[in-house]
Amino acid sequence: MNAISEAWGYLPNYLSSHVLLSMSALLLGLLLSLPLAVLAARYRRFGGVVLTLAGIVQTIPSLALLALFYPLLLLLSEFTLETFGFSFRALGFLPALLALTLYSMLPVLRNTVTGLGNIERSVKMAARGVGMTPWQSLTLVELPLAAPVIMAGIRTAAVWVIGTATLATPVGQTSLGNYIFTGLQIENWVFVTFGVVAAAGLALVIDRLLALAESGLALRSRNRIVAAAIGLVVVVGASLYPMLAVPRHAVVIGAKNFEEQYILAALIRDRLSAAGIESRERDDLGSSVIFRALAAGDVDVYVDYTGTLWSNAMKRTDAPGRKAVQDGVAAYVMDKHGIRDLGALGFENAYALAMRKDKAEALGIKTLSDLAAHAAQLRIGGDFEIFSRPEWKAVMDAYGLRFAVRRQYQPNLMYSALMSGDVDVITAFSSDGRIAEYGLTLLTDPKGALPPYDAIMLVSPAHAHDTAFLNALKPLIGAIDLKTMQRANLMVDRPDNKLSPTQAARWLEQTLAH
Repeated sequence: MNAISEAWGYLPNYLSSHVLLSMSALLLGLLLSLPLAVLAARYRRFGGVVLTLAGIVQTIPSLALLALFYPLLLLLSEFTLETFGFSFRALGFLPALLALTLYSMLPVLRNTVTGLGNIERSVKMAARGVGMTPWQSLTLVELPLAAPVIMAGIRTAAVWVIGTATLATPVGQTSLGNYIFTGLQIENWVFVTFGVVAAAGLALVIDRLLALAESGLALRSRNRIVAAAIGLVVVVGASLYPMLAVPRHAVVIGAKNFEEQYILAALIRDRLSAAGIESRERDDLGSSVIFRALAAGDVDVYVDYTGTLWSNAMKRTDAPGRKAVQDGVAAYVMDKHGIRDLGALGFENAYALAMRKDKAEALGIKTLSDLAAHAAQLRIGGDFEIFSRPEWKAVMDAYGLRFAVRRQYQPNLMYSALMSGDVDVITAFSSDGRIAEYGLTLLTDPKGALPPYDAIMLVSPAHAHDTAFLNALKPLIGAIDLKTMQRANLMVDRPDNKLSPTQAARWLEQTLAH
């Protein structure tokens, strides 16, 4: 399976999810915007407030607004569960829908207010003169006259929403952004191109159909309006059709935003499929988001790391040893959240600081203690999470590390930055195959500031006692050693003859079978 055919294979699912999200947000935005715009056109002070608030929403970075809705909805879900006995899914569709709805409102509000405000007073008076009520004047005279201007606002909102919907991937909503985020992470430019072209193509098609409707309204052409409506129904209907084939109760496999997680998610998917269990994936999730999603039932299974949970979820700063950490994590996730720790896969993906071998040897650096003496003259690069995680603070406090420059990268770009000399040190992962590929030096941690990071399989409360589900995954426990995982990761990471995560998972499956 080459990259192009694999990308095509994902298109029906990604496109249908993207269209459902975009159209839902656009329709909800219209339902909210049009009545507000009518009131805003009637009452100037109210209009000023509404347009100002809508403008403020546009100043918030799209990804930040999408991400902020998740914890807010999670808190609301917990409140409704405790108070009324029911909860709802806070990850995925709902936070993305609410954020995109807010983004869709400004152009519709602005154009509707402008369109209604530009209708000549004499036209309104004439409507009243023939006995029309204010409601009849609005619906039969003013809105039809303002319709072309309103439709122009809807066109703008549609393009904005379709483009911004690609950013819904990190909050667990499948979209064409899955191509882009995954492609950037694994440097699969076919995936990136697919995502960009598909999103742009969808926006262009919808915009052209809405433009046809706009011209039909301006020219009073019923044929154009009907043709535009039929075109929209066909495009949206054809895009949504693949969703009908997806089982409503498919298991959700979670994955964080780096290569190893994509491979393991694909491996889990294949194991479940072999057991006759339907599944789908939600990837590119952050560490804290994915664990909360598992506890809330928005994700059913994923692989996490003991050190991550020990430090971030449990807020522990000590490192009592591998077995103590494993036992402590297993007890915590079950007692606190009803999550089952199925066991360790057999390898550790530990945080570690790495340097180019020549640079480390020139400065005589082998340990983090050695690094402390030179840190003030060095530049460090890390992923988007590490510098805000408690593990980093523990390392900083234990060794007194203070670097001259601190930069953040996509995880896959850190290695390029190190090899090119853009930074001198990076926060690497011990199971990453590029460590051996590039001959990097991993700095040891003599003070034990970092906890162990054994990969463990976590199962949601809904499947914690599901025998068929657990039996499908239990053969993976203790089956993957560090060298095997490094080789699988390198297959996705290497610049030449690169494999997709699905292909690497198939290789890993074959290796385990032998």
